[in-house]
Formats: sequence, structure tokens, C-alpha cells
Amino acid sequence: MRRSLTRWTKRLILVLAVVAATLFVVRVVDSQRGPPLELWHTFVPEDLQADAIDKLDWNGWMAAEARLFDQVRREVTDRLDDEERRADNRYFAGSPINPSHFEQDWNRSYVMEPDGAPRGAVVLLHGLTDAPYSLRHVARQYRAQGFVAIGLRIPAHGTVPAALTDTVWEDWLAATRLAVREARRRIGPQQPLHVVGFSNGGALAMKYALDAIENPSLPRPDRLVLISPMIGITAFARFAGLAALPAILPSFAKAAWLSRVPEFIPFKYNSFPVNGARQSHRLTVSLQAQLQRMAQAGQLATLAPVQTFQSVLDFTVSTRAVISALYNLLPTNGSELVLFDRNQNTRLGPMLRPATDLLLDRIVPPAPRNWRLSIIANTGPDSADMVERVTPAGETTESVKPLPGMAYPRDVFSLSHVALPFPPGDSLYGIEPNPAEEFGVSLGAVAARGEVGVLVLSPASLLRISWNPFYGFLMERVGAGIP
Repeated sequence: MRRSLTRWTKRLILVLAVVAATLFVVRVVDSQRGPPLELWHTFVPEDLQADAIDKLDWNGWMAAEARLFDQVRREVTDRLDDEERRADNRYFAGSPINPSHFEQDWNRSYVMEPDGAPRGAVVLLHGLTDAPYSLRHVARQYRAQGFVAIGLRIPAHGTVPAALTDTVWEDWLAATRLAVREARRRIGPQQPLHVVGFSNGGALAMKYALDAIENPSLPRPDRLVLISPMIGITAFARFAGLAALPAILPSFAKAAWLSRVPEFIPFKYNSFPVNGARQSHRLTVSLQAQLQRMAQAGQLATLAPVQTFQSVLDFTVSTRAVISALYNLLPTNGSELVLFDRNQNTRLGPMLRPATDLLLDRIVPPAPRNWRLSIIANTGPDSADMVERVTPAGETTESVKPLPGMAYPRDVFSLSHVALPFPPGDSLYGIEPNPAEEFGVSLGAVAARGEVGVLVLSPASLLRISWNPFYGFLMERVGAGIP
């Protein structure tokens, strides 16, 4: 019997080895396709790491950031080959999308001061591959209501995509601590402190808030606003690190990348390295474990209220995880979840997967709940009228409030992960770009038609909505929570 088990064990090991070798070869072959690596894929700038960040104040951070961007200019922009000096390359100094041409480079950290003495402070944390640009509209809302707004550039962002090949999420969290320290320094110990996080920044905001409960030396936020927060992501990210294994050999350096796309957006990376997905997965695993542990110990009782805005349909983060791994663990502390359902009145209805009609019922637990649930939806199938369906915390009865003037455009079937923080008038991502600001390209207003294989970007990226038709509603709800 023992010999038989040993024989089968050896066979299993052999089969697994063959499978692993086959997958390795397939990954090697697949990674060699596509364009060659460019300077922005190979040059890794010297961004700060956690130990150094924890020793800095805000002035030191800004000085280091200035040196970092100077380094990128010298090592990338000034060294481009002639064929790389094109209008569609953000790193070409003569390109209309090069950020140096704009009145403000939104790739960099910023501080917005209110008129008069600040009544509070907010720290804004952008998403993965993103830049401080993505939350600038939210920052302006806070500033208009008397808050000083600190938009943080997360380490390894805003420069070149290669920076994400050599970073860990602990660096991102250290920068979050730095920004919150600066926010508290500017307003003193008594005034309210808020933290706003978008996507990966939402995970960082939650992680910081939990750490501040366990570590009394960290300033505690009084409110958390999460937009499409990355509480959980797809299972693929769990194994993303394996996809980069061939890159250990210099000849297969392309394997370190999940995608390599021309960099034609001034405030976001298009190319995406494997390590970016791996670090986001590591962050969400740590966050979920901490939430579970603290909930079981009763430590979430002092957590600040959490207000979250989330599309029911989200291809990047798990909407189900936002509820199951976060909201179902929250105490009754004034938290709220706002869900944007898909459009039931779209002319594309016959082309949508039937499962999307049932998703909302599958992910939302039955009432009563410890948190307020607000669902933005059509009044019914084939109706353009929108309502807000509200179930207060601790109650089972849902009330319905009409939302006059709010509607999905007929050709929009849902929101997307990236759309929520951008108004229709956003100059880069909006469908009606604000002419007062110009960033060289208006992606949200593009309605491309033509043959496949011609564009430098995937047609799927043009199909994905990049602006929020309900942005005014979102900002009204955010503003209502600003004292």
C-alpha cells in the first residue's frame, strides 16, 4: 500500500512539474509578442520607500518629488529616440499631452487652501496606475466648503509605468501616513479630518483608519469617503506574481508586464506591470484579514463612519467584497453604501448578459443592516425615470425618493469602475469637456468608428464609460457630510 502511494505521489509531482513547465513556456512565448520595451518600461526612478517616507515632513516629501520628476525628465524625456518623439507620447516634450505644458501638472501632490482659515482637512488618495488628477474635483468641493485639501501622489505613480515594477504597498501606506500627519498639522487637534480614497486609494484609506485604531500615535480620521474601493479584486491577481517569473531572465523582461500600451494619457499609466496587480492583491488580503480580526475583537466600534459609492457592475474591483468583507462587518456608526444599478432603459438591453439583472439581489444581504443602503436605479424596466431606494440602518422598510432631472443616457448601460469621480465636464474624461482646461486629448468625448486593428488602444477601453452622469448627486451626498 505504501509503495502504491509513493508511486502515485511521484506521478502527481511529475504531472504538476510538466504542467508548470508548460505554463512557463506559454507565458514566455506570450510575453514576447507586441512592441518592444520603451524607456518608460525599463527606467525605474528613485522614488521614496516606507522607511524614508516615515522620517519626512511634507516639505521634504515635495522636495523629493521635485527631484524625482527632474530625474524622469533627464532619463526618459531627454533621451527619447526620434521615432519616440510623437504627439501621442506623453513623455515627448513637444507633445500636446506632455504635462509640462499645463498650468498645473496633476501627476504631482498638491495642496488646495480654502479662502480664510480652514475648518477641517481632507486627504485624497488616488487609484492604481492613476494620479492625483482623479480626485481633483472632490478636492475642489472640500476647498469650497472651507477644508484644506491634500492630494497625495502615491509612490511609484505619476512618473513612468516602470516605477510600479519596484514598489510595495507598504510604501503607499507610509505616504498615506505622511499626508494625514500634514493634514492634522495644518488644522490642529480639534477640527475634522476626512480621508477620501478612490479604488486602490480606498483600500489605503481603510487600512490607515484601522491602523489608527490600533496605533494611538496615528491621527484618526473623522470620516471616510470611498469611491469604487478596492476591498477585493479578482482571483487572477493572487497568481499574478507567477506570470512575471520568466522576467528573471533578461531576455524575457517583457514577462514583467501584463500590458504594454502607448502612453497617451497625461495623468495615468496605460501600461501595467505584473507587480502592480500583485501589490494590490497583497494590500486587499492584509486589509480583509485586519477587518475580520478587529471585527471579532470588537475594535471596529470606534471606526469613523464610512460612506461608499460603488457601481453594481465593476470589472476592476469586487462589488460583492465591498459588502461582504467590509460593510457586513461594520458596527452601527452612521455608515452608508450608495450603489448605482445598471440602466434598465438602455437601447442595448438585448445585448446585455441576463445575469446582470440578478446581481443586485445576490450581493445585498436582507435588511435590517447596520448601515444605510441607497440604490440609484430606474423606476422600473424600460423607464427613464430614476429613483433613490433607501433603507435606513436598522430598518426593514425601503422608501423610494424620485430623482427629477437625473437619467442614464440611452446608450449607457451602466457606470464603470473608473467613471464615478469624473463629472461630464471633466476636460480629460468627460463627454462634454470643459473648454477652460485643455489637456491635449478628450477621451470621454471620443466616439470612434472604423476598422479593427487600427487604433493604438483597445476598442474595449473606448466602450468603457469614463464619466459619471450622476456626478452631481454623488458630490451633493459627499458635501452633505462636510461639517
